[in-house]
Amino acid sequence: MKVSTWYEAVAQCQQDGAPYVIVTVISIAGSTPREAGSKMVVTDAQSIDTIGGGHLEFDAIKTAREMLSGGSRSKESASTEIRSYPLSSKLGQCCGGAVKVLFEVCNRHAQHIAIFGAGHVAKALVPILAQLPLRISWIDSREDLFSHPLPANVKMVVEEAPETEVRGLEENTWLVILTHDHQLDYRITEQALKYPALPFVGLIGSQTKAKRFITKLEHRGFNESDLARLATPIGDTSIPGKRPIEVAVSIASQIIQRLHAGEDNVEDATVTNADRFNTKEHNV
Repeated sequence: MKVSTWYEAVAQCQQDGAPYVIVTVISIAGSTPREAGSKMVVTDAQSIDTIGGGHLEFDAIKTAREMLSGGSRSKESASTEIRSYPLSSKLGQCCGGAVKVLFEVCNRHAQHIAIFGAGHVAKALVPILAQLPLRISWIDSREDLFSHPLPANVKMVVEEAPETEVRGLEENTWLVILTHDHQLDYRITEQALKYPALPFVGLIGSQTKAKRFITKLEHRGFNESDLARLATPIGDTSIPGKRPIEVAVSIASQIIQRLHAGEDNVEDATVTNADRFNTKEHNV
């Protein structure tokens, strides 16, 4: 669907997980091309809607894209900014008025998570994670199992062979593997561990399943560094219970810890596999 309004553009960017800037005219003085409250959305590839056109809009698009570019290089880059535009003296527009424009960078640092499986635990987990600053790809071969409507930051992916989705994941994606099939779980896990750029591979299951998978992966040639990225059984082991919602809360807790740990302390947010073998089991 081709979007033409700023609010449609926001919904589309949220669905796609694309960073964007909302540009808003927050005040006007004198004659101006658009009224206060006018908005547009700017991405790295396009602009949607208008704040009046001409040199004002051209400069606003340029500023928005500079903010997006700066955000990709530095987490300290500003996420909001207000600029004043005297239209005649600064931009050479014949209106003669002045406007103040607010720039809001959105979704710039949203962590991407790929959730494999649409069973009971996933259905309990997705609504929790969707409330966090995350971009979520929810992947299963069974379209009828997905919950509807989906939150704006959740993208449904229907794929007959879900493990094939792994190779297309962007760098630094976190995986949460919750499928109904242990063999499929293994195929996804094995694929994910082939890519060092995927730093967190969380796998649901029992301690017995975890040990069996790790032994098989070792026999396939995966080393200690590869297996350090595998968290199994996934979840915060201090949270008791085996009901889907309890397991979902446990997994969400671990994800939240990782989000807050930061890149330098990410190991602090992950219980080691050795530790997990001495804790309760999580059943699929």
